[in-house]
Amino acid sequence: MVATPIGNLADISERAIEALNTVDAILCEDTRVTAKLLLSRNIATPTRTLHDHNEQDRTPFLIEKLQEGARYAVVSDAGTPLVSDPGYRLVRAAIAAGIHVTAIPGPNAVITALTLSGLPPLPFMFLGFPAPRSEARKSGFSALRAAEQAGLHSTLIWYEAPHRLVESLEDLIDVFGPEREAAVGRELTKRFEEMVRGTLTEVLEHFRMTAPRGEITLLIGPSDEDDSGAADLDTHLREALATHSVKDAAALVAGIVKLPKRTVYARALELSRELKN
Repeated sequence: MVATPIGNLADISERAIEALNTVDAILCEDTRVTAKLLLSRNIATPTRTLHDHNEQDRTPFLIEKLQEGARYAVVSDAGTPLVSDPGYRLVRAAIAAGIHVTAIPGPNAVITALTLSGLPPLPFMFLGFPAPRSEARKSGFSALRAAEQAGLHSTLIWYEAPHRLVESLEDLIDVFGPEREAAVGRELTKRFEEMVRGTLTEVLEHFRMTAPRGEITLLIGPSDEDDSGAADLDTHLREALATHSVKDAAALVAGIVKLPKRTVYARALELSRELKN
């Protein structure tokens, strides 16, 4: 597994260059994207595609070749393989087959954005891409908000497409509130790198005025230590679930604690399952 630059081609390591020069083939998401990197370093190793649409079908063939002694490097279009990119199925299959797997570390947008954000670095949780549709996205955010009410205290990180960033920020405000600390990293390591910091409202206003472009990493800070309702949510819900349905209990408790109904319902559903077990 070879990490490649997330924007600035100068960020590739000497170990990565050596590996890409000495393997039998380079497995990459898009051969055209990887070709630019290889050309910049005069690397002539053959490339083969390995992406979400063909990884499952190609894995048995690749495992067979690896067992015969072939050596492959897996790269993504940018950054560290497997982190929201292909490669997981192949790695799992290789481990199961007893094939040696190693990694050459390097650039990663999550870590880069976290170190630049000014938000608490530990603990943090990377969650991939939010759902593309608002209803599913809010549901996912609400489940995280419910987890915060149950004790989760972490900086949360997502990748996001630029054309969905404003809508995602609006949904975050609906679930986590307008004053939650946030940051958005854009075009990290590139010429027009930008890190926007502030409350969710402030970050949203910036991108309403300036349309986002390029690769986006979205972060929000952890909830306040005195987060409203954090200590009482589960207590209220358990009491309500003793005599009410999940839906009715959530509606009742949402009126007591200062939390979105979706958030309270998600936590009520979890507690109801726990109580049944």
